[in-house]
Amino acid sequence: MSPQSDVTQGNRVIISVLGKDRVGIIASVAGVLSAVNVNILDISQTIIQEYFAMILMADISHSSINLESLKEKLTALGTELGVRIDAQHTDAFNYMHRL
Repeated sequence: MSPQSDVTQGNRVIISVLGKDRVGIIASVAGVLSAVNVNILDISQTIIQEYFAMILMADISHSSINLESLKEKLTALGTELGVRIDAQHTDAFNYMHRL
């Protein structure tokens, strides 16, 4: 059984990162997530010319903080790095992007 199959939909969040590319973006985001015990389930990133785009799915079921506090930490990190970081439950993401 894969680790993803053990994670219920309600414990998953989608985190997106957009902005000018620079060294350390992935490491910094992963560091914040690791520090609060959030597990990265899947990650995809690309660079289009000088712009960085990343989306990841994470499990917050064992996190030491709630989603609102995580959003605050990620927003602060984004400000520090000069990128935009957003986080939302997969349910909200799916609702916003339904056909």
